[in-house]
Amino acid sequence: MQTLTPHVYWAQRHADIYLRVELSDAKDLEICVQNNTLQFKGWWFVLRWNRKKENTSSLYRVHGIKPTFLCWTAQGHGAKGDHDYEFSLDFLEPVKPEVSHRSTQRLVNVTVRKQEQRWWDRLTLQERKPLFLAPDFDRWLDESDAEMELQAKEEEKINKVSIESRIPYLGLKKGYLFMYNLVQFLGFSWIFVNMTVRLFILGQDSFYDTFHTIADMMYFCQMMAVAEVMNPLVGLVKTGVFPAMIQVVGRNVILFVIFGSLEEMQNKAVVFFVFYLWSTIEIFRYPFYMLACIDTDWKLLTWLRYSIWMPLYPLGVLAEAIAVIQSLPIFDETRLYSIPLPTVLGSSFSFSFTLKIYLALMFLGLFINFRHLFRQRRRRMRSRKRKNN
Repeated sequence: MQTLTPHVYWAQRHADIYLRVELSDAKDLEICVQNNTLQFKGWWFVLRWNRKKENTSSLYRVHGIKPTFLCWTAQGHGAKGDHDYEFSLDFLEPVKPEVSHRSTQRLVNVTVRKQEQRWWDRLTLQERKPLFLAPDFDRWLDESDAEMELQAKEEEKINKVSIESRIPYLGLKKGYLFMYNLVQFLGFSWIFVNMTVRLFILGQDSFYDTFHTIADMMYFCQMMAVAEVMNPLVGLVKTGVFPAMIQVVGRNVILFVIFGSLEEMQNKAVVFFVFYLWSTIEIFRYPFYMLACIDTDWKLLTWLRYSIWMPLYPLGVLAEAIAVIQSLPIFDETRLYSIPLPTVLGSSFSFSFTLKIYLALMFLGLFINFRHLFRQRRRRMRSRKRKNN
């Protein structure tokens, strides 16, 4: 039977090398990592590699330097049918001899541990990569993202150690988070259902009295949302404080300052769109976090949690921006929240000027939160692909 080379895809982390070998129904699998000292195959490999550097092999013997390579053989069904398949890789830096692998009907996943935990510029010792080797984009991370993942894992280990010594605290924490997310889910569900029913019954007329019908429940939910800034501050959740603060402060400015302070704004159609977009996002976000507290994962809900915000979040910010723009002439006319100034400096400092600055900051916050949420989505979806493989 002819021996061929399979397609191999690779990715790395600071501590590991991941190889994905495209080979179906692999049999007689032999994977080994060998040092090139005191082994015939290893020495032959070094001499072949050093045809133009004759002194290098003696340098290995004298100083004990041990570059390593991986050899791989198996029988299976690859791109060219049923054959014997093999390949070898000369790694850029030393790796540990222990290799773990997992075979499925479609592929073989191989994990190799690095000798030293650091980022490699490339996989192989030779600068020109082998033709059968390509990046594994399902697992690929750049160095900065890998550092963030490594930091998250280290924090998780630290948290596990601390959690094990605080079992009663863990139960209270999960109970609190479950109840908080449940209450918020029920509140925003009431808002969403109420507005949807009124829209079907009253049509466009429901746009203009949304505030008077929904405001009390929205006040309650948004005051409760302040806990989403406090929870990461005291270590109850691992999410960042700044993205949560951007969302909570932004919404409360719109709700309490723009809508709550100006009666002229309360009868405008923009209130309906702001409230409806907020509630649509939250009826998927809060049940996802609620089920996470009891280690339950629904695939459809997870996908909706990490996908539906992409169209709705920018639309929500756009609706908020329209509300701010519509309120500017009202604040100029009523002089509400304006600051009186000495006669030399002028009559007063108009609050509408502050809102114009806030309007620019809204879109900066949109960019920051959009990037944060997109990274969360990419990390979550990538981890689900690994579990499925």
